[in-house]
Amino acid sequence: MAVEGDRDGPAVPLLEEEIGSCSSSCQVHPPRNHARDVHILSLAFLFVFSAYGAAQNLQSTVNTEEDLGTTSLGILYLSFTFFSVVASPVVRVLGSKFVLVLGTTGYFLFIASNLKPSWYTMVPASLYLGFTASIIWVGQGTYLTSAAFSHAEDCHLHEGTVIGNFNGEFWGVFANHQVIGNLFSLVLLHGGEEGDNLSRKNLLFTIFLCCTVIGIALMCFLSKRNDKESNPAPYSSFGSVLKYVVSPLLDKQMLLIIPLIVYSGLQQAFVCAEFTNKVVTPALGISGVGGAMAIYGAADAICSLAAGKLTSGFYSITLLVYGGASLHIIVILWLLLGYSLTSGVVGYIYPLLMSIFWGIGNGVFNTQLSALLGILYKHEKEAAFAQLKLWQSAAIALIFFLSPYLTLEAMLIGLLVTLCIALLAFFYATLRTDGS
Repeated sequence: MAVEGDRDGPAVPLLEEEIGSCSSSCQVHPPRNHARDVHILSLAFLFVFSAYGAAQNLQSTVNTEEDLGTTSLGILYLSFTFFSVVASPVVRVLGSKFVLVLGTTGYFLFIASNLKPSWYTMVPASLYLGFTASIIWVGQGTYLTSAAFSHAEDCHLHEGTVIGNFNGEFWGVFANHQVIGNLFSLVLLHGGEEGDNLSRKNLLFTIFLCCTVIGIALMCFLSKRNDKESNPAPYSSFGSVLKYVVSPLLDKQMLLIIPLIVYSGLQQAFVCAEFTNKVVTPALGISGVGGAMAIYGAADAICSLAAGKLTSGFYSITLLVYGGASLHIIVILWLLLGYSLTSGVVGYIYPLLMSIFWGIGNGVFNTQLSALLGILYKHEKEAAFAQLKLWQSAAIALIFFLSPYLTLEAMLIGLLVTLCIALLAFFYATLRTDGS
């Protein structure tokens, strides 16, 4: 597959050959290796979230006293939602590389607090992680988009295609954290004697801390980007900051995309909180949850890479989003109308097949929402990605707090209604873009 270069030049191959073509076409001022920064960023997030993702999954198991683990997660996502409102001006002022390094410290402290879990360690760590998570994700979207635009400009490539490739690589690598983290937990915690459970848990979280340190170290090797130079932040008053934070909500295009962002958060939390508990566990047992989530992560990773390669602009994004949404609709209707526990091989295959469909859809939403916001809000990247994490984290928190009180059927109906509204709004956004 190839894309157009500059208007007078020949077609240029995609990501595998972009670095070579870039060096040959820019002899006078050789550009920075922006693809290298994407490799480093992807690996850094893989190390950090292999540790944090597994630690999060274990909270309801290892910190059961007075529901310390689940309460800490609820506090974390409420903090995440609150700080996402002000994350964009923080990233603009401090710069994307600095907030990426700073953001990893919250994950380090949260994991470290699990070595001595109490209300005095877990709750402050959760509150701080909510802040750092909000800025690290806005910083990630801003940094990746900035690298993509710089790479496209230096190498005379189509911007939408480069954004798609960079997002595909990042989310493809990132999705593997679900496989790696679960394997660590499975190996170290499976089959332990009653007396050595605490030592095994502490060893596991110590390994998680080491993974986080490697991620922090990798972040330090990222190139610094001129975010302030290309996006100045003249905040002369609180009113100017507030205007910058609220301005995306005055944009009709953003309002039409928000329902899809909300659904992406709902479905992520649903898979972790409800699907594994009420579909996978009855069919495969508790030991099968790790395998199902590993398959989910593998499907997510493969789809992210493929979707990134297929992304070239708004219309390819639209087609991919509808494709991923179709798979989720199939699973939701399957669970609502036709699924029942089955014995034998088929009873094992069905939950795993659903996990694959969930993973493919999640890979599509992650890559395409990030690419879409990068394309539509080139000069307001921080504010756009802040909206992405704000609505996603609010949706995730909602699922965590409502899951004890709602049935599986009620959750599925809520997901289906939200997805239908999101697709209708997104279709109207497509028409608006076509007419503009």
